[in-house]
Amino acid sequence: MDSKNDYDSTLQEEKEEEKKEPELLDVSTLLKSVNDIPSSPSKKKKTKDEIMNWGFPGHLTKAEGDIYVQFRDIVNSRGGKFKDTVYSFTETEGEAHTLTRWLRARKYVLADVVTMIEEATECREAPSRNGYYPDPKEALGVDSSLFISQYPQLYSGFAKSGCPVFYTKPGRLDIEGIECITTLDGIIKYHWHVMQHDYQQRLLKYKDENPTFKRFECVTVMDLDHLTVSKLGSSTLEIIKEQSKIDSLCFPETMNKMVILNAPRFFSVTWKLIKGWLDPRTANKIELFSSTTAAQTKLRELIADDQLPSDYGGSAEDTNKTLEDNALNEGEDGMVRMITEVMRLRSTSSLKINMKVDEELQVEVYTNGPTGGIFSITDERKNAVVPKTKVVHIGGENAQPTKVKLTSKGRISYPSLKIRAESESTRLSVESFLVIAKIYKR
Repeated sequence: MDSKNDYDSTLQEEKEEEKKEPELLDVSTLLKSVNDIPSSPSKKKKTKDEIMNWGFPGHLTKAEGDIYVQFRDIVNSRGGKFKDTVYSFTETEGEAHTLTRWLRARKYVLADVVTMIEEATECREAPSRNGYYPDPKEALGVDSSLFISQYPQLYSGFAKSGCPVFYTKPGRLDIEGIECITTLDGIIKYHWHVMQHDYQQRLLKYKDENPTFKRFECVTVMDLDHLTVSKLGSSTLEIIKEQSKIDSLCFPETMNKMVILNAPRFFSVTWKLIKGWLDPRTANKIELFSSTTAAQTKLRELIADDQLPSDYGGSAEDTNKTLEDNALNEGEDGMVRMITEVMRLRSTSSLKINMKVDEELQVEVYTNGPTGGIFSITDERKNAVVPKTKVVHIGGENAQPTKVKLTSKGRISYPSLKIRAESESTRLSVESFLVIAKIYKR
């Protein structure tokens, strides 16, 4: 009897608890200190610290604090998908830093902030229904390691601020290789996966281990080594535009700092023009350097030596080694290396591969070319190792590219092999094929 009464009492307490309003943050804690408020309006130019701290908790004016309260009331009263959009990194981020991120994005103009969130909610609708694509392979249509091989990028370590550090290498991006394995739709789905699974989990894990961490932001190191004007074609810019649109609309104010290094002269000249168009706060977050060496002081200011990869001057693992290890971890058991080569076929092209005695090989070819090419594999004596195989895209223009396994009867093992391709199109046109050679221990 006592047990039943205890149960009923506990149930009643839980119901009473559910009826209570959520505990609200005292907005006075977000306002500027009295000592920071000038006694009279001043036309004096704002300092860099004042520019960078604007709109953050602890730096709000009374008017901004009032808008904050109104915004919080709107978020809590509308709830549902509207609130889910605001707390895209979950409520673990904390009310103050989450809400001020959105308010800063629209200069504390409340109507504009609400409109932005409504647009972001609509943008998130389809990805949300699909759980933000938890399986990266399903999102892209191929292993993510293949995509990364054509556009090297990775998270590695944390900045001194606690923010994850993202390294991206647009100078090594091969847009033709990317188009051989996936579509723009696949790339966008993968971007949602990264933001709502990979990046979010890094933030939440760090927050769990470091409860005082509050700024859910990212430090980006953009390495432009090998970047040429020809790599900035319409297809590349379309990817950048669509990803940037999602980030600015659905994940506002998450750039903590961006360091651009190894900038070629043409980019440096263009940057001077672009910087003049940017909001001062955004412009102050981005710094440009002509080389990795020139960026050392800034990188070490932001990132501790044991978190900074060795190819950028620190003692942490080289990013190229990390990328290679990630690809091997994603691959099948026993894979020891992966060779990728984009063949741009006008007539013929070939790739030579040398193997060790205890290694064997599997070869796959991807393409979106509607005409196709004839592929063959021969040994060092020019003997055919596998039958000649036609590789041609069998879907439509927007369909997932086609994959053909040349070693369809199993892995092969020879000291030296040559993969040769002959175009089926006229010499006036060029089609691209991405050859993937996966090498395993026997």
